[in-house]
Amino acid sequence: MAQYAHPEVLVSTDWVAEHKDDPGVVLAEVNVDTSLYEQGHIPGAVGWSWKTQLCDTVRRDIVSKEEMEKLLSASGATPDSTIVLYGDANNWFAAWAFWQLKIYGHRDVRLMDGGRKKWLKEGRPMTTEVPDIEPTNYTAREPDLSLRAFLPEVQQQVAAHAAELVDVRSPAEFTGEILAPPGLPETCQRGGHIPGASNIPWSMAVNEEDGTFKDADTLRRIYADAGITGHRPIITYCRIGERSSHSWFVLKYLLGYDDVKNYDGSWTEWGNLVGAPIERGEAVHA
Repeated sequence: MAQYAHPEVLVSTDWVAEHKDDPGVVLAEVNVDTSLYEQGHIPGAVGWSWKTQLCDTVRRDIVSKEEMEKLLSASGATPDSTIVLYGDANNWFAAWAFWQLKIYGHRDVRLMDGGRKKWLKEGRPMTTEVPDIEPTNYTAREPDLSLRAFLPEVQQQVAAHAAELVDVRSPAEFTGEILAPPGLPETCQRGGHIPGASNIPWSMAVNEEDGTFKDADTLRRIYADAGITGHRPIITYCRIGERSSHSWFVLKYLLGYDDVKNYDGSWTEWGNLVGAPIERGEAVHA
């Protein structure tokens, strides 16, 4: 069985239990359901809200360099810290935080494999106590935009058939049957998908029983069966760019494809463009 390309980006629940109190480790919980942290979290973990701390609350954008520095400083991090992320929903939003930390150049970022689901399943301790953190003065690097796809690049790649597009939404979103998952407000004018995209829902990368990532051979086969091989640049997208960061993590770090970008404009941008080409129905692979 092939090993992940970068196994160092994953840590086990055993590793977290052993190292969470190490002075060089910052443990952060990032959940879809932001109320979960207050209900109980791993002792010593800080809580990051995707709604207020990992996005620009005025512009539609990721968190700014200055706000990322504030967040990491308040979390007690330094550029040399090992930042371990975990959360609910199979680490969906933890992966989004991972992507942003890499954009701002943090060297040692890891996901706890299985996330909150596996920790709870194993009956490990939880607490409602918020840790007492000594703030630091974190300085982030300038953003690495090679990890992020913007609309003009996506349009160019689509027109030239030059990229492998991975739509990680549900099949119903991909075909255009629905515009967004039930109860989620960010939507679009039209349903469907970007022409040429392959539909590989983000959750296919994890094991249902405990939320851990599937092995490298299985992951590579899942993507290859849908035409994603890494022979061309890969662009992942979803609805607003968060689910696709999970698939970006799998493709770039677990499978080791070099040229992988997350298009966080995603379908709420593309599906609202005047005159933009779309497709509906099932994907057709050559």
